Parts: sequence; C-alpha cells; structure tokens
Amino acid sequence: MNDNSMSKSEWRTTRRKELELPSYTMAEEVINAATHGVGAGLAIAGLAALLINGRHDTLTLAADSVFGVTMILLYTVSTLYHALGVCPGKKICQILDHCTIFLLIAGTYTPISLLCFGGVTGWVMFSIVWTVAVVGIVLNAIDLKRFKTFSMVCYLALGWLVIFFFKPLLTHLDPGAIFNLIAGGVFYTVGAVIYGVGKKVKYMHSVWHLFVLGGTIFHYLVIYHISV
Repeated sequence: MNDNSMSKSEWRTTRRKELELPSYTMAEEVINAATHGVGAGLAIAGLAALLINGRHDTLTLAADSVFGVTMILLYTVSTLYHALGVCPGKKICQILDHCTIFLLIAGTYTPISLLCFGGVTGWVMFSIVWTVAVVGIVLNAIDLKRFKTFSMVCYLALGWLVIFFFKPLLTHLDPGAIFNLIAGGVFYTVGAVIYGVGKKVKYMHSVWHLFVLGGTIFHYLVIYHISV
C-alpha cells in the first residue's frame, strides 16, 4: 500500500514538472478552489444585481455585462484550475487563469471609462487598457512562463493607470467611490506581492485569492455606484 502511494506521489510530481505546474498540496488546492468558487457565485449574483438595478440604457447594460462576465470568467476558470487533478486540462486552465486576469482588469475599466468618464478621455482609457490586455492574453497563450514577469508588470501598470486620469476622476466620483477604487487597487497590489511568495509558503496562494476577492468587491462597489 505504501509502495503504491509512493508510486502515485512520484507520478504526480513527475507530471507536475512536465506540465510546469506548481506543487500545491491537495489541502491547499481544496482551499484555493473553494475561495474562488465563492467568488464565482458572488460574481454571478453581482452581475444580476447590476443588470436589474442599474440603468437600462444600451451603454450601461453593455459595459456592466462586460464587467460581470469577466468577473465570472476569472473566478470560474480559477476554480476549475485548482479543482482539477494533475492533467493537461489543468495546464490549459492555468494559462486561461492568467489570461482572465487581463480580462478582469479590462472589464473593470470598461464601465469606469465609458460610464464614469465618457467622451474622448473615456475612450482613450478604454482603448489603452483593452489593447494592452489583448497583447498580454496573446503572449500568455504563446508562452506563460516566458512572459510571466512581463505579465505581472502589465497587471500592476494597468491597474494603476487610473492615477493618470485622477484629476478628471475627482469630478466624476464622490469621495466614497474614490476610496473604494483606491482600496481595490491596494488589495490587488498587496495580493500580487503575496502571490510572489505563494509557491514557497504553504496556503499563501489562498491568501492571495482572498486579496483578489477583496479587490474585486471594492471595485464592484464603484461600478455599482456608477451604474445605478
């Protein structure tokens, strides 16, 4: 029995190395999947609330839908990635997991740029964010490991791009919404630091998941405020 257990353990270790997957324990993966499984459920409920309670003009519905769908995609793909065993499907979900980070960043900016700013400023912000996001997604799909550092820099740079539009932001959002916007950025940024040590310290990846969830909640409050 012990030999069989060792054999399975060695096989999983070998497959992880072949597929270039992180070596999380089963207990870690259960928590990783559960934390973002909760996020997926909240994202579905959040999108429903936006579509029901938000303004029903075409632009608001479209912008809120983009944000909501990218939320659902990120948390669903992340949940699947961590729930799957060591297999090629897990590797595919790992790549998609990193791609959906770009999608959520761009999805979050969509209602902020088009509903909050609007006009030339809004469309400039929208174009910059989605262009970088598409480039990042393509590069991650080509070689996730090779472009890992580039992707992390892009995540943070895109996330804080809003500071270059801070002056007009003050005229479009009240202090509470600005606080939530900044708080969300801080949660994501601190989470990125935690992610950096997530493979070395047990359960830290789950903590990163909680910070991502916190960042999304703060930004959701901003978008709800803009849309309703």
